[in-house]
Amino acid sequence: MSDYNFRAIEKKWQDRWEQTGIFNASPETNKPKFYSLDMFPYPSGTGLHVGHPLGYIASDIVTRYKRLKGFNVLHPMGYDSFGLPAEQYAIQTGQHPAITTEENIKRYTEQLKNIGFAFDWSKEVRTSDPEYYRWTQWIFMQLFESYYDMAADKAMPIAHLVSIFEKEGNKGVKAACDEDTEIFSAEDWAEYSTEKKQRVLLRYRLTYLAETTVNWCAALGTVLSNDEVKDGFSERGGHPVERKRMMQWSMRITAYAERLLNGLESLDWPDPVKEMQRNWIGRSLGAEMVFDVEGQNEKIKVFTTRIDTIYGVTYLALAPEHELVEKLITEDQREIAVSYVAQAKNRSERDRMADVKTISGAFTGSYAKNPFNGESIPIWIADYVLAGYGTGAVMAVPSHDERDYNFANHFGLEKRQVIEGDMSEGSFPGKGGTIMNSGFISGLKMQEAMDKAIAFLEEKGIGKGKIQYKMRDAIFTRQRYWGEPLPVYFKNDLPYLVDERDLPLPLPEVDKYLPTEDGAPPLGRAKDWTYKTEEGTFPLEMSTMPGWAGSSWYFFRYMDAQNKEEFVSKSAANYWGSVDLYIGGAEHATGHLLYSRFWTKFLFDRGLVPIEEPFQKMINQGMIQGRSNFVYRKKGTNIFVSHGLIGEHEVSSMHVDVNIVYNDQLDIEAFRNWRPDLKDAEFILEDGKYNCGAEVEKMSKSKYNVVNPDDVIESYGADTLRLYEMFLGPLEQFKPWNTNGIDGVFKFLKKLWRLFHDKDGKWNVSDKPASKEALKSLHKTMKKVEEDIERHAFNTSVSSFMICVNELSALKCNNREVLEPLLIVLSPYAPHISEELWELLGHEQSIIHAQFPIAEEKYLTEDSHQYPVSINGKMRAKIELSLSLSKQEIEEAALQDEQIQKWTKGQQPKKVIVVPGKIVNIVL
Repeated sequence: MSDYNFRAIEKKWQDRWEQTGIFNASPETNKPKFYSLDMFPYPSGTGLHVGHPLGYIASDIVTRYKRLKGFNVLHPMGYDSFGLPAEQYAIQTGQHPAITTEENIKRYTEQLKNIGFAFDWSKEVRTSDPEYYRWTQWIFMQLFESYYDMAADKAMPIAHLVSIFEKEGNKGVKAACDEDTEIFSAEDWAEYSTEKKQRVLLRYRLTYLAETTVNWCAALGTVLSNDEVKDGFSERGGHPVERKRMMQWSMRITAYAERLLNGLESLDWPDPVKEMQRNWIGRSLGAEMVFDVEGQNEKIKVFTTRIDTIYGVTYLALAPEHELVEKLITEDQREIAVSYVAQAKNRSERDRMADVKTISGAFTGSYAKNPFNGESIPIWIADYVLAGYGTGAVMAVPSHDERDYNFANHFGLEKRQVIEGDMSEGSFPGKGGTIMNSGFISGLKMQEAMDKAIAFLEEKGIGKGKIQYKMRDAIFTRQRYWGEPLPVYFKNDLPYLVDERDLPLPLPEVDKYLPTEDGAPPLGRAKDWTYKTEEGTFPLEMSTMPGWAGSSWYFFRYMDAQNKEEFVSKSAANYWGSVDLYIGGAEHATGHLLYSRFWTKFLFDRGLVPIEEPFQKMINQGMIQGRSNFVYRKKGTNIFVSHGLIGEHEVSSMHVDVNIVYNDQLDIEAFRNWRPDLKDAEFILEDGKYNCGAEVEKMSKSKYNVVNPDDVIESYGADTLRLYEMFLGPLEQFKPWNTNGIDGVFKFLKKLWRLFHDKDGKWNVSDKPASKEALKSLHKTMKKVEEDIERHAFNTSVSSFMICVNELSALKCNNREVLEPLLIVLSPYAPHISEELWELLGHEQSIIHAQFPIAEEKYLTEDSHQYPVSINGKMRAKIELSLSLSKQEIEEAALQDEQIQKWTKGQQPKKVIVVPGKIVNIVL
């Protein structure tokens, strides 16, 4: 008897796929291309749980379907293998991060292959491989050697900028640069020393070295991004984080702000992700102006979107990190102000933005002068002002801004109304009102008042109209070991690039993975971390690149992974173009996705790739949540009460390993073996069983609700896992994992297997023509599945397969004419069983080479209807009649039916109601 032996079948086909390289993307260009990509995974030590493959299964279904539709498909996989977890493990154990990473990758790869993904493993990349990061270093060098020309609206070689400086200086140059860049002539440039020229160019380069306020975590020995800090502590490890100024490499992503914003319009992405990017970029149209500090030769620069409210300013508020804070604190305010600054600046910007209830601040003791009316304005420090947005200073107008209003109320500061309206309910923006109490702009509406105020600023030389972005330049260094070394050495404290011929610049060996005793990054422990040139030997940069460096361009390397001459060839980039489908988590909206778009636009500007946007369509898969199980211990005992009886006892609940619970029933023997303290456990049962409680929670080891896909595959097979994960619900939604429902999917596959065999398990497929009903069921399924895959609604396809197999089983259909196309349609979802049955049907080539069948309308059009026939309101029979019959013909057919005549017993009906295509109702 031939049983459905899923273990043997799946191992056989996984081995064959690997041996033949059937999923390797071919160079043929006569087919249309389809590039499917899954977000770069980090190989953690815990391996995959059942939530991780969700997006991979969806993309795998699409790519297998696209192959069947005649596309040349690129579906690669690799690893974002630099990362803090491996480094932290190295610090704790002394084991090199490369060893840990290799072990984790081996585990991940094994798990991914066990699920039967159609990945092109020949193009696998790893960000920690020197042959990969040589090109990350090379791209960094191109950024260093480029500037952003605002007139051309693109990046250009720094050599082009130098030629302009040599001819005319920088007065006429429109380029992204540091705001305090000095103006110089061609004559000045000619007289500058080599070192001074390098310092000037650093102010223009797209990657540059500058002092920046960062989140410094001493315990981890590195700078953290805002997303890695929560309430002043690192998310990893819970260590204290302080805000401090450090010399850091940065990327001038702000030069691309407008293009990053505009480019979103062309992308087929989830609206929430696009909105997150818009908010992160934060475009504001307004004015920039300066306030003179009274009694000091200092100026405070402010950006405002409401210059029309300038006469309502009653105080200035500075971010705790503002560079002038220390100079502005007077002696009588020093103790309170310094203490406040120390406390406030160590809260992350994310926490400060979110916390609108806590109001805190300190007076500096200094005053500024309002250039419009000459009034003295007190200067305060407030943590609701962010150093990372605008200028780090706010002109506060309490009457027309809620946060300013609350701050002024709290500290008893003046609130002055300058827009007509009712202030009885507090502050109001007044965007449609008339300006009042505002000198020469009184009586004007908002836009007219803004235009007139900006003209005044520009006339007096104290400000200008400006487009401001909330987005800051991206910090590009971490003070850690396990990352890409920067290809930079220092001569007289100025950065220079290593020679391209010396790439890759590999990570050196170190004795420990901690910062040095004098606070230098871990690379400072290397024995000879220097670079030799004809001029001498110089120290190399000791910081490494951040985690997002390698993941900002990996999608290009997949196109041409073995190329040793270029990061990607022109022909490969031209053929594959943008990613057609990108599946991954929404948590990367303002990190990876933004940086990838930035790097792609830069590479496009420099003529290195043919596209400006890397990912044309993106889907964010939802999370598969855990389904926790609970047991209930009688207090003070080792007795456990079944869930239905807990009302009769005083109990406390306890998480139990879901892997020893089946359909919410506890495996008592496995429970006793689970932990030593439970070996003598006693049970109060229901009908001889121990029933557990259940609750949906996040999948977590601490809740014992993590389900390993390996265990599911061992018990049910990879095809069952794939179908079940899709069956759980729409791809984008969060849904709980519930092993209770997996049996139904497994039974479906066994039922499919039986369609091809007789009751004795022998192969039994007929070449005779199929029945009309069987063909109708098949073509209905084909049409539905194609529509579902095209709109990425995979869960409803699984239901369609189940209905179809049930219908075919009821019809006892074993016809090749039906079963063969059914396998093709099913194969993207359940590839192993489909391949096996396809081969048993006599095909020598893999089902991958088949063509997706086209649903024929003639099988989908209904030509008959099963009429429910009611007698005096009660349904008594069903009769199948042609839809072409008239009302009279339907009535006659119903009255002549044998079943109906048994009920009418020869009586003539008073009335017969016929609704064609619906019902027949006979009234006696």
